[in-house]
Amino acid sequence: MGAGTVREAAEGRDAARAVLRGERVGIGGVRLPAQPLGWLAFDGEVRRGSAPLGSPAAGRIEVRLCHPDGRVRAAALDAPRPPLPLVAVRCADWVPAVRGRAREVLAQALADDAAGTLIGLTPLVLRLARRERGTWARDLFAAALRADDPVLAPWWRPPRPARWWRPARAARTMTGEEPDTVLAWLRRSGDLPTRRFAAGLTLAAGAFGVRELARRACAEQDPVTAALWTDAALAAMAADGPDGAAVDFLLAGHLPLVRAAGVTALRGAGRGAEAAAFLADRSGPVRACARRLVRQEGGDPYDHCLALVTDPGRITPYAVTALVECGRTGDGPLLHALLARSGRGGDAVRAAALAGLRALELPDVALLLPLLDDPSPSVAREASLSLVPVAASLPADLLTARIAPGRPVHTRRAAHRLLHTRGGIGALRASVELLTDEDPGVRRAAAERARNLLTDPWPPALPLLDPEVGVLLDRCTGLVGENVMHNLRRALLVPDDGSGPGR
Repeated sequence: MGAGTVREAAEGRDAARAVLRGERVGIGGVRLPAQPLGWLAFDGEVRRGSAPLGSPAAGRIEVRLCHPDGRVRAAALDAPRPPLPLVAVRCADWVPAVRGRAREVLAQALADDAAGTLIGLTPLVLRLARRERGTWARDLFAAALRADDPVLAPWWRPPRPARWWRPARAARTMTGEEPDTVLAWLRRSGDLPTRRFAAGLTLAAGAFGVRELARRACAEQDPVTAALWTDAALAAMAADGPDGAAVDFLLAGHLPLVRAAGVTALRGAGRGAEAAAFLADRSGPVRACARRLVRQEGGDPYDHCLALVTDPGRITPYAVTALVECGRTGDGPLLHALLARSGRGGDAVRAAALAGLRALELPDVALLLPLLDDPSPSVAREASLSLVPVAASLPADLLTARIAPGRPVHTRRAAHRLLHTRGGIGALRASVELLTDEDPGVRRAAAERARNLLTDPWPPALPLLDPEVGVLLDRCTGLVGENVMHNLRRALLVPDDGSGPGR
């Protein structure tokens, strides 16, 4: 569960508790939920803590719509202007009478104000569709949008906009479309399920041509929605023939899956020679598609990548990675030479060269150890990852010195990774020392590694009856449960009485 989801649910529960306490709703009072998950949490919280009969809160429409008694909920639906989010929730109620009446109210609201109801409730309705009886409202909304997509009048001031949608100005910037209909507005929603729902309805209606489909794929930042637009664009080109402008949109896509589709479409468009330009793309799948297409066109991807890496004006970290991905084993000297690169982008190229050497299984301890002190965090990280296979043979005192407080954060992280890989009491000692590090990221990593060391495998590979182990376990209090800590002390610190192993 993400932080945003937790926050939405907490806001809904807080609002419910305030309403149950009798606090006033509205300006200066309780703010009802603004997000769909907040309404679901509000409903559950009111149900669990329903106000006693006769209390001021018991008469509130929000409380009655969430009351544990189905008869109270059904009667509340006959009140004038009940809150539509809670009406939508009741459309999935387990009591048939409540469910049926709520559906009548929601259908009437849709008939009276189609645009406002669809915009305001679609995110909530899509969450409710995951429930056993929750698909009815989603199907109702889909039918309304398919039959006659309501027009917003005026489009820049839609009726009852929900707080989680992006402003129309931001929407136009993203796609260039004026959201003059509800479906167009929903296609721009900041709520991902809503955007995916609207995209699916649009594709089912066949409303866009291949260039518009590709343009939307290019601009989309949600992978699921982008895949919908991309697949539709590719299907359209497969049926009607390639379209150069559509291919260009795909090649410029924000997401790798879109660019990969564009590279794949180059051959059908008779533009296979352009694939070489994507051999050093920042995405691995795009590079793989480009390599395949270059080979299909009779070229050698390795030659293209080698030309990029050996040209100081064109070399990039991704070009180095692409060269290694071509699978040649004789590039060790070239990669070693790149470790001396300086200037703009030099750190990223050196880090990529280290990763390439690791992929070629060419670790050089004498070369890598000094790089733990490199001023570049990416270089130090790659050096430590390359040293992991030989961590047990590295000098422990050299690594321990590099987790001292005066060292740079990235050096402490790199050395800690290797000390943890070595295992044993040295690994526990290093993690315990870093539990109080000034950097929160280092502290989190130290706590996680100490916890892992103490719990998996069992029992940990620590010396028996060692007083230092007892001191270190004392400093690990709170990282593992009390029962686990008790068993650790019994296994590691209690002498064997002859009845069985101390462990």
